[in-house]
Amino acid sequence: MTSRALSQADATAREDRSADELHELIAQLDLSDIQKRFLSARWLDQLRWSARAARRAARWYYGLRLVTVIGGILVPALVTLHVAGEPLTDGLAVTVSWLTFVLSLLVAIAASLESLFRFGDRYRHYRQAAEWLKMEGWRFMQLADRYGGDSATHRAAYPLFAARVEAAIGQEVDAFVSQVLPEAQPRKDGAR
Repeated sequence: MTSRALSQADATAREDRSADELHELIAQLDLSDIQKRFLSARWLDQLRWSARAARRAARWYYGLRLVTVIGGILVPALVTLHVAGEPLTDGLAVTVSWLTFVLSLLVAIAASLESLFRFGDRYRHYRQAAEWLKMEGWRFMQLADRYGGDSATHRAAYPLFAARVEAAIGQEVDAFVSQVLPEAQPRKDGAR
């Protein structure tokens, strides 16, 4: 198994442990069964999905950026090697020419894919969504901030939490569609 596969397996294992711990915490809250199911099925599921989407987008973003940066450095060096200095043997000149050509194609493809799919924007978007959900969940579970008070209970705070989570998910979808998607498709009525 490669180190990359091990780190991905590590991240998945950590996420699974964290989800198991959160399921245990949810089970201990003084909430109705349906409210506990909401926390698991809606809040926790959305949190896990956003975290996975952020990791996936980050891998694509950094992988494509790495190809662009390293290739962007190597192509001019290869061109200089080919043009200046000692004359290259015919076989070496052909190899350097093809290597320069292939690397320049890879750089162009990587830069184009990142520009088209906007993996950096996606990564930041999903990471922000995951962190907001995580913070809001912890505030709710600890009855902190807006969920707290002298006689605060999870049952009393639940409607506010559910409303805030749903509003945040709606805003996240709106932000993704308007800011992160590559090119908005024109609506049928011609408006954007």
